[in-house]
Amino acid sequence: MNDAQRKLAAMIDHTLLKPDATPVQVRALCAEAVEYGFCSVCVNPANVRLAAEQVRVSQVRVCSVVGFPLGASTSEIKAREAEQAIADGAHEVDMVLNIGALKAGDLERVEQGIAAVVRVAHVGGALCKVIIETCYLSDAEKVEACRRAVSAGADFVKTSTGFGPAGATVADVALMRATVGPGVGVKAAGGIRSYETAREMIAAGATRIGASASVQIVENAAKG
Repeated sequence: MNDAQRKLAAMIDHTLLKPDATPVQVRALCAEAVEYGFCSVCVNPANVRLAAEQVRVSQVRVCSVVGFPLGASTSEIKAREAEQAIADGAHEVDMVLNIGALKAGDLERVEQGIAAVVRVAHVGGALCKVIIETCYLSDAEKVEACRRAVSAGADFVKTSTGFGPAGATVADVALMRATVGPGVGVKAAGGIRSYETAREMIAAGATRIGASASVQIVENAAKG
């Protein structure tokens, strides 16, 4: 790979969150992550231990999801889920905030729910990304979600689970970046399947890309 490909790969969370993901597929995901130098593998909680075993001799991190994909678990359950994922080997957790509470304007509840997971993550030496699920939100709600995530101490805000009716857009990434400022990461995820789209997201302010088509994206970067 050339330098541009390696730089891009280091920004990608190589993702497999399908409910029918098998151990064979998780091992293949991890092998690809090691080969290409992706930042992390992002897997469901049940697959964290396996993923951690597969990448342990590499620089690849393990990311898992919390309250996924609905965000409707209680704060206590989300915190415990994060704690277990970290104990199993996760270096990062991507949590879904309480979308219903956000839509209802219960912003204190939203922030407290985020903070509960952030505390557990940071005690465990892990990063916490907050999925705001932009497809369900107005621009004003996206801004408020990002502000609450920053206030709660989150390391990143993330556009989407990939399980909603729509994923990341350039406009949402730009809005999120403008809201959180330079000190917080922005992860674009959901529907990113090409090098061109990934490049647009990065230009808009994304510092991390979540994708299942990671290999294709990096391979195509050589042509760009």
